[in-house]
Amino acid sequence: MYLLGYDSGTSSIKATLLNAQTGCIAASCSWPQTEMPIQSPQPGFAEQEPQLWWDNLKGATGRVLAESKINPADIKAIGISYQMHGLVCIDKNMAVIRPSIIWCDSRAVKIGQKAAQKLGAGKCLKNLLNLPGNFTAGKLRWVKEKEPDNFKRTFKIMLPGDWLAMKMTGKAATTASGLSEMILWDFVKREPAEFLMKHYGFDASFLPQIVPTFGMQGQLTATAANELGLKEGTPVTYRAGDQPNNALSLNVLNPGEIAATAGTSGVVYGISNKTAYDPKSRVNTFLHVNDTLRTPRNGVLLCVNGTGRLNNWLKHNIMSGRDYPEMNALAEQVSVGSEGLVILPYGNGAERTLENKNIGASIHNLNLNTHHLGHILRASQEGIVFALNYGLEIMKNMGLRIKTVRAGKANMFLSDIFAKTFASLTGATVELYNTDGSQGAARGAGLGAEIYQSAAEAFATLKKLQTIEPDAKMKLACKKAYENWLEILERNL
Repeated sequence: MYLLGYDSGTSSIKATLLNAQTGCIAASCSWPQTEMPIQSPQPGFAEQEPQLWWDNLKGATGRVLAESKINPADIKAIGISYQMHGLVCIDKNMAVIRPSIIWCDSRAVKIGQKAAQKLGAGKCLKNLLNLPGNFTAGKLRWVKEKEPDNFKRTFKIMLPGDWLAMKMTGKAATTASGLSEMILWDFVKREPAEFLMKHYGFDASFLPQIVPTFGMQGQLTATAANELGLKEGTPVTYRAGDQPNNALSLNVLNPGEIAATAGTSGVVYGISNKTAYDPKSRVNTFLHVNDTLRTPRNGVLLCVNGTGRLNNWLKHNIMSGRDYPEMNALAEQVSVGSEGLVILPYGNGAERTLENKNIGASIHNLNLNTHHLGHILRASQEGIVFALNYGLEIMKNMGLRIKTVRAGKANMFLSDIFAKTFASLTGATVELYNTDGSQGAARGAGLGAEIYQSAAEAFATLKKLQTIEPDAKMKLACKKAYENWLEILERNL
C-alpha cells in the first residue's frame, strides 16, 4: 500500500511514493531537471503558466512509477503541497484565463496598502491577522483594474495547488487554510472575509467550494488517470501550502513547535494557539493544517524571498555552474563575519519583513585588497541567516519562543556554515530530518484517507539525522557580524 505526495514548487515538481506501512520511500524525483522558468513581463512581475506545472507533474509521476515498478492500483491516496499565494483564474469551462501571478510577484503591493488605509489597520489585523498586503486577493483586484476583460471572464479563483487538484479531480475547490493564505479568511467569523472582498469589488461567488485539508477532496478522473498513468478513482485526500506542509512533514503541529526551510525562499514557521499578529504585518499568520474550532492552530510565517535564489544566482553567474559543496568549501576558508563584507539578500521581489519594500540585493564594504570569492560566498550565507534572524526578532515580540527548530536536511541546511551560523546567532537548537515537502504531502494523504489514525502513527518512521547546538564562541562573532549587517540594512531601508 502506497501514498503519493507531490510538492509543486516554483522551480520544479517533486513526487514521492511512500510505503504507508514501513515509511520507506519507494521512489522520489524532481522534474524537470532544469528549473521551470518564471516570466517577468515587467519589473516586479512574476508569472508561470499553470500548464507548465501539470506537464512537469506528469513527468515526475512517470519517473517514480518507472523507478518503483509498483502497480498504480496500490496507490491508495494522493496529497498535494504547492507554492503559496499565487492566483489562478479560470472560466466556466475550467480553462485558465491568464498566466498565474505567483508568490514573489510584487504588483499588488500598493493595492494592499490602499486597502489597509481605507479599511483601517485595526479592522484588518483583528479579522485577517494580517494587513491585506501583496497576496492573492490583491492580485485579483489588480486583474480587475488592469485586465477588465480577463476579470469578466473569471468564474473561479484558485491557488496553484487548488488548480492541480482540479486537473486531477475535475472539481474546483480550496481549503480554509488556503483562503487564509489568500488573505480571504475572517478569523473572527471563521468564514470568507466578506468585508475585504466587498472593498476589492468581488464576492464569495469567485471562491470555489471549501473542502477539508484532510479528507476526501475528489477522485482522479479517467482523463487525469490516463495522463498520469494512475488508476481512475484514486482519492485526493490532502492539500496544503508549501510552508504549512513543510511544518506537517516535520511533525510540527502544536504550539511552540517551529519548522524552517531554506529553498528558493527562506521560511521560519511557528505554531500558536493564539490569534497573534505583527502590527506591521511583517510576518504573517495563517490557519495551520490541523486547525479546528476546538483546537485552534495558527502558523506564524516569516519569509525571506531571496534565500536559495541568491545562492543559485551565485552558482550560475559567479561560480560558472560549480556545485554547492565546492561553494561551501570556499566559504569555510573565511572566518565568521566575512572580514566586514556584507550582503543584503533581498533580490527576489518585495519583502514582507521590510514592510513590502523592494530594496534589491547588494554588496557592501567590498575591499579589493582583502576580499575574494570565499568572502562573497560566506557573506551571502551569513546575509541570509541575518535576514531570517531579523524576522525572528519580530516573531519573538509576538510571543513565540524559538528554542528548537526542525528542518529537512536539504537546500541551504546542507551547508554546515549556514546551519551553524543559524543555530549560534539565534540560540536555537537545529534538528535536521530525513524528509521533504513531497514526503509530507504523502503522509498528509495517509492521514486524510484515515490510513493513519493519528499524527503519531503517520510520523513514527520520521528520522532525525543531525542536531546542531548553538556554539557559544561562535555566537559572539555572529552577533557582532549581525550588528554590522543590521546597521547597513537600516541605512538602505
